[in-house]
Amino acid sequence: MRTIRVGSRGSALALRQTQTIVEQIKALNPGLECSIQTIKTTGDKILDKPLAKIGDKGLFVKEIEAALLTGKIDLAVHSAKDLPSEMDDRLYIAAYPERACPADALISKHGALNKLPTGAVVGTSSLRRRSQLLAARPDIKMADLRGNLDTRLRKLDEGQYDAIILACAGLTRLGLDSRITQVLDYDICLPAAGQGALAIQCRTDDPACEIACKLDSSDTRCCVTAERALLARLGGGCQVPIAALAEVVSAKLVLDALVADIDGKSIIRKRETGDTANPEKLGDQLGKALLDSPAGELLRIARYSPGPGDIGAA
Repeated sequence: MRTIRVGSRGSALALRQTQTIVEQIKALNPGLECSIQTIKTTGDKILDKPLAKIGDKGLFVKEIEAALLTGKIDLAVHSAKDLPSEMDDRLYIAAYPERACPADALISKHGALNKLPTGAVVGTSSLRRRSQLLAARPDIKMADLRGNLDTRLRKLDEGQYDAIILACAGLTRLGLDSRITQVLDYDICLPAAGQGALAIQCRTDDPACEIACKLDSSDTRCCVTAERALLARLGGGCQVPIAALAEVVSAKLVLDALVADIDGKSIIRKRETGDTANPEKLGDQLGKALLDSPAGELLRIARYSPGPGDIGAA
């Protein structure tokens, strides 16, 4: 029987995520062999610059997609939030497995955001998080934070920061839930599109699609599709903080999204409800509504400024 080659970034989190997917694939396909191939991406190589200054299109997926297209691997496991809003027509997301908690987490000896002292230094590589936290606490100082999850936690423990912000999902997948001191409410910090979700990518003409699609969660696909459609309508790679979260509520799809400036002084937030049968339509509609609001001007101003910085942010 064919061995399925699964591509992954080499970080501990990426490998844990990929190993989990491989185990699920093997459980559903007895006798199938899988091998994990690690691939270093541009985002993994450049660690001395803030993500916002590097650019944001495919930083953590480009090399993996190239390996798919050249036949070096059969499947790829990505964090859904790392995927650009536009994809090569020869590639397909075969599955969005069940989503983990999409929320952001604060980690600090002070406990909660409202307990941080004035002037507290908070680390994050995400302009989306920066903007929303400054809106909630304009008296704190935001500082860039790069590196894998262990590195970020070590920098916090060494006292380089008073608090750091990470995705709940990544901490949970690495068994580090105990480090979370506050799960940030969506009213405080709306997550990035696709946050908490994994995406299994394959070539459109590869039978491996049939193997991967067994892991697809219809609710996760619906929600992430709406969030990505909103990003596509807004321009996807625009250099501005954008957040989006869709949820299935009482058989309806509710999409909440915002556009902000990097200092949190201007945040435009909108919500719409639509049909779960057409998530693209809902995402496109809400994206258009934001473009027709003052958010459109924020996007135009920021189009050539440093980017959203959520790509690859743990």
